[in-house]
Amino acid sequence: MTKPWSNLRLKDRIGRDVRVLFVGINPGVRSAITGHHFAGYSNRFWKLLYDAKLTPGLMTYKDDVHLPEWKLGITNLIARPSPGIGDLRPVEYVEAWKLLERKIRRHQPEVVALVGVTLFRAILPLLAEAPQPGKVIGLQPVRICGAHLFVLPNPSGRNANFSYSEMLNAFVELRNFVEGPASRGTHRSDRESTTDVRPTGR
Repeated sequence: MTKPWSNLRLKDRIGRDVRVLFVGINPGVRSAITGHHFAGYSNRFWKLLYDAKLTPGLMTYKDDVHLPEWKLGITNLIARPSPGIGDLRPVEYVEAWKLLERKIRRHQPEVVALVGVTLFRAILPLLAEAPQPGKVIGLQPVRICGAHLFVLPNPSGRNANFSYSEMLNAFVELRNFVEGPASRGTHRSDRESTTDVRPTGR
């Protein structure tokens, strides 16, 4: 039986000159119903943004429309909402990755920040040249369509693999990278000519 929220879709919040594009795996049920990203009761995404000084003020999921004001953007790999990622089908990852790649090409963010290790591991088989095993959280040694790839812990309250302090450290590391000279020196023209990782199309 089809649930009333199953056909709901979230709007991307991506403005011009986006520096960091946050990518979730797919919307949860409450996010679908409210129409806002990371709306789960226990989700700490918005608090982490503020505590890491990625935003000048404390936001809630209702404020996601304002992210472009700080050159931040947000989208999901898979648009279909579900109670959990166990409901997603393998083919959905493949088709969704093609769409995400087009978004990255169109908006040209400096950094693509994957929100969740599970999401990172899910896309690895879709990359033509996956990075060698190593540091999972933080900056990865590959680029996607010219954008740096950064992996963050899943901020869900159900994520027992990371403490809040560990999550915050990752978000602070992201802020430091974006504000650092390595990122500032990466102009769009440079990124367009960079050899990077591309989807395999599998």
